[in-house]
Amino acid sequence: MLSAVFCAGISGIDGFMVTAECSATGALPCFEVVGLPDAAVRESKERIRAAVENSAFRFPEAALTLNLAPADRKKEGSSYDLAMLTAILHAGGVIDRETDLSDKCFSGELSLSGTLRPVRGVLCMCVAARDAGLREFYTAPENAAEAAVVEGMTVYAVPDVRALVSHLNGETPLSPYAAEPEEESEPFAGLDFADVKGQERVKRALEIAAAGGHNVLLIGPPGTGKSMLAKRLPSILPPLSFEESLEVTKVHSVSGILPPGTGLVKTRPFRSPHHTMSAPSLVGGGKIPTPGEISLAHNGVLFLDELPEFSKSVTESLRQPLEDRRVTITRANGRVTYPSSFQLVCAMNPCRCGYYGHPTHPCTCSESDIHKYLSKISGPLLDRIDIQVEVPSLSYSELASGGKPAESSAAIRERVIKARKIASERLAAAADDPDGDIPVGGVRCNADLTPRLIRRFCRPDEGASRILEGAFSKMGLSARAYDRILRVARTIADLDGSDDIGAPHVAEAVQLRSLDRKYW
Repeated sequence: MLSAVFCAGISGIDGFMVTAECSATGALPCFEVVGLPDAAVRESKERIRAAVENSAFRFPEAALTLNLAPADRKKEGSSYDLAMLTAILHAGGVIDRETDLSDKCFSGELSLSGTLRPVRGVLCMCVAARDAGLREFYTAPENAAEAAVVEGMTVYAVPDVRALVSHLNGETPLSPYAAEPEEESEPFAGLDFADVKGQERVKRALEIAAAGGHNVLLIGPPGTGKSMLAKRLPSILPPLSFEESLEVTKVHSVSGILPPGTGLVKTRPFRSPHHTMSAPSLVGGGKIPTPGEISLAHNGVLFLDELPEFSKSVTESLRQPLEDRRVTITRANGRVTYPSSFQLVCAMNPCRCGYYGHPTHPCTCSESDIHKYLSKISGPLLDRIDIQVEVPSLSYSELASGGKPAESSAAIRERVIKARKIASERLAAAADDPDGDIPVGGVRCNADLTPRLIRRFCRPDEGASRILEGAFSKMGLSARAYDRILRVARTIADLDGSDDIGAPHVAEAVQLRSLDRKYW
């Protein structure tokens, strides 16, 4: 007897269809799994046998050959357990042989008792199953909310093997999973710019960064609020769109950090790894490549505190993902690509002791020490950081005075959303222009503008051009820095509601790169 059941595998954040084919013949009983399985898949034989017997079913006394097709693609992980068990029980007659399995996909790990355990990447698998024309998806209860996000699929939360067999035989049908409405929650509750005293110039820089998706470097003495400000940046970012939420959920699902019972991720990620991390931890890697911190921060913020303390190999590995918005990991057994469209926020001291340039606290570093400390940040990486702003020490009067309450994150966020809407409408108009020949696909904010889009949307007026020319010659800026200044100026103009880039917009954008001249 031959049976075929559909399941899915994972490559990067994309799923691919796999067919579990089971052949049961009357020869001496044996059980072989073929189709390029890894150790976890080969070990599934013992889990399946124990799950069947502990569910009070008889394991087929036959020569079982189970093939995972396509046989030339590596099968990794325990998510194939449920499909393999279903194929065996269907071939052995435990599941009615008249049952139509052609529109069903199965994903889940089996325990020895026959209950189902959650697996990683279910959202990606369910999307692949829908795209392949399947209509029903069977998975563990903890993964059901995640799979239910996919439109056009009927999801069944399967508690154990007995419930699955009873459902497929038409005895006790399972009810389709119905996602409970999620309660609206305030993202990043407790983190508000209203808590930060002073630092109005830095807050303005972070508002510009949020409105345009620009990378930021905060530099200043210890205790001035660099980390406090950086952690509040997500509170002024616009909400995730459905497409962005889907991408973030896929990455978190594949990484195994999606909490059980979670559907879509609704808040922007904020990742803050320690400076002792390795380059593979940042960009992703491993024998079976998994997403790194830059992919876990996709559509969110990656915060690197004490930037010079990170190893040079770690910081330099950021350069390509910052440009390409994706990272490709190549290993001997394959190559995967993960998205990495994140907003980079870095914080650092001006020297090793932290007090270089401080108005009252003397610096104990020598000139060579300061140069050595700052040289840990390469010019090419600095070029990719659009906004570089100093965070000065506050005076006693600024800290102790009650004064006027600081502006809240909610008020700043309204301006950011308005500026993003202006930018998106401009890009939409360019995409719909029948006479236009500039591709805008993948461009979501001003920080992503391509050189051709910069020439079209970032044309400074005469006064702005003169300021930019003077800054370019005096500061020794690169061509990349020139483009990034124009992108930031475009964002400042959007915040002002201006169609044109004027001298004040360019002047402010240049001032936000003043660290090029002062430190480097």
